[in-house]
Amino acid sequence: MPDSAPRRRLLPLLTHAGGRSRTTCRFRCGDACFHEAPNTSNNAYFGDIFAAALSRRNVLRAGAVGAGASAIAFGVASAPAAAAPGRGRNPRLGFASVAPNTNDVVTVPDGYDSRVIVRWGDPVLPGAPEFDLAGQTAEAQEQQFGYNCDYVSFIELSGNRGLLWVNHEYTNENIMFAGYTDGGAADLEQIKISMAAHGGSIVEIERVGRTGAWKLVTSGRRRYNRRITASTPMRLTGPAAGDALLRTEADPEGTEVLGMLNNCSGGMTPWGTVLTCEENFNQYFVGGEGAPEDVKPKLKRYGIAVSGDTRADSRRFDRVDERFDLSKHPNEANRFGYVVEIDPLDPDYQPRKRTMLGRFKHEAANTRLTADGRVAVYMGDDERFDYIYKFVSEKKVRRGSRRHNDTLLDSGTLYVAKLTGNSPAEEIDGSGALPEDGEFDGSGTWIPLCNATTSFVEGFTVAEVLVHTRLAADKVGATKMDRPEDFEASPVTGKVYCALTNNSSRTPEQADEANPRANNRFGHILEITERRDDAGATSFGWRVPLVCGDPDDPSTYFDGYDKSKVAAISSPDNLTFDARGNLWIATDGQPGSINTNDALHAVPVEGRYRGELKTFATVPVGAECCGPFITEDQKTVFIAPQHPGEDGTVEQPESTWPDGDFPRPSVVSIWHTGGRDIGA
Repeated sequence: MPDSAPRRRLLPLLTHAGGRSRTTCRFRCGDACFHEAPNTSNNAYFGDIFAAALSRRNVLRAGAVGAGASAIAFGVASAPAAAAPGRGRNPRLGFASVAPNTNDVVTVPDGYDSRVIVRWGDPVLPGAPEFDLAGQTAEAQEQQFGYNCDYVSFIELSGNRGLLWVNHEYTNENIMFAGYTDGGAADLEQIKISMAAHGGSIVEIERVGRTGAWKLVTSGRRRYNRRITASTPMRLTGPAAGDALLRTEADPEGTEVLGMLNNCSGGMTPWGTVLTCEENFNQYFVGGEGAPEDVKPKLKRYGIAVSGDTRADSRRFDRVDERFDLSKHPNEANRFGYVVEIDPLDPDYQPRKRTMLGRFKHEAANTRLTADGRVAVYMGDDERFDYIYKFVSEKKVRRGSRRHNDTLLDSGTLYVAKLTGNSPAEEIDGSGALPEDGEFDGSGTWIPLCNATTSFVEGFTVAEVLVHTRLAADKVGATKMDRPEDFEASPVTGKVYCALTNNSSRTPEQADEANPRANNRFGHILEITERRDDAGATSFGWRVPLVCGDPDDPSTYFDGYDKSKVAAISSPDNLTFDARGNLWIATDGQPGSINTNDALHAVPVEGRYRGELKTFATVPVGAECCGPFITEDQKTVFIAPQHPGEDGTVEQPESTWPDGDFPRPSVVSIWHTGGRDIGA
């Protein structure tokens, strides 16, 4: 059932071709899609390197996973090879799809309810002041829940208590501060508030009765509660730490950096820590035109402006901290764009930026154990025509040894993916029409870039591979993808799924079997099957089970399911699985591509109902559906609607969710009122 917030029907949003609103582009990624894609390498597109002689039978032999194969899923606990007792394997989703809408509420299916747990400005640290929109201060914001909430993870303390980790990706100053225009004219305190609203929060929550609802704990010690901001000291670790590329005037050793920026999605490790990922960090820096000439091409490859007025329409963090001015501190940008490890159960744990996992626009980082007990981390670079990566640790995970496991992400091998289709190139014309064999599929290899001591890329040192990872991947011929974002592995089969959000810049000539549609405004899902179901393998099979959009569009594909019986979906972003092996997909861009609010969808990926996609929840006007996270007991799904009403202003809000006054990014719990499992 919908929550009780007032409904408002709004005018259509001004969007770019990818589906996001113009405001999202400005504040989230610095108008990345309005500029030339940073990847100008001449790497072959997929259609140029197809292997026509490779039959599907050979592809499946190379990478198939048997129905009873043992799998270890992403997350803290090892997943069973079969679904949890009594829950069945890939049964039909048991809820009626929520209708598409443009309502300013969270809408859930019949039999379900939702509750806001925590919202922007709520107290996080004991003694924090109550939120006051007109009286904000940086000191207060450092103690309060930050702004846009993206990745959510849950750490159980007991059956009725737990911790939420939440990323605060970026800030929408236009709906935070009255009269805001840009960072050049902003009051300096407003800039400091914005910096404090970035980062992440750890908050203690408690169950409401015996339901799947949760609420914020607001009294008592709350010893784990914590705020991390754009100014929190963090350690640089791994082979690049201390290299000249990471040294600055303020940090001549190149081992400590202040803060993390634009943390989008993330993941959890098998030892219980959070991996939170820096994405569009490029937009926070100015002064690229004054950087050394030999540095400019490297800055440009990461989307940092190196000519013109680089300060225009910027947040202007440099006005309160000059390290964001690259004309004075050209290495500072090299210290952002990493996977950051945080221990939510250790308030004294200094966050680690793990350089061994490479530097790019990390959307997410999710883990799986290899056959011999090492950890593999799957990562996507969320940029048009950029790449898919994997890291495999050198050492094995030790159960219960936190000190040992704290070293695992600092040595191992970093790989980038090269994919090859098994259909003739002339059958992939950019229309989305299936090839003659009836499926977009093929094989792939993981190309090694470096390990902790050796670079495998000619002309690059290990540190250069890890700091200029995009350039190293360009050189080895990685496959250009349509904005690879989140990765998740099925707890039932072990197959790994990647959300490819969209790429409206791909032309018919650039279409390939893994990215089969030109002007890909709607995105698709990639399924990866590692050879012998081993996350440490260097080869894999792949297929595209879902090509998103309106089911009436002939270019869409729902794993062969009857398209008259599925819901529309666009711009897949964040992913998760339930215990039965159903894939849950949160979206970012439906308002501008299929004219409906963003949503959380679910779809079976195995069995009789494979491809029957349903809409489980829709989020308020202007909001993106972030999260999602399903609790281990399967009774709650957490979502995080961020930037509701993003195209409005404080004076003229376009959303009043969640409280009926002004928009506040929030985390929401959804549960079945009859106590059933989520989705059952």
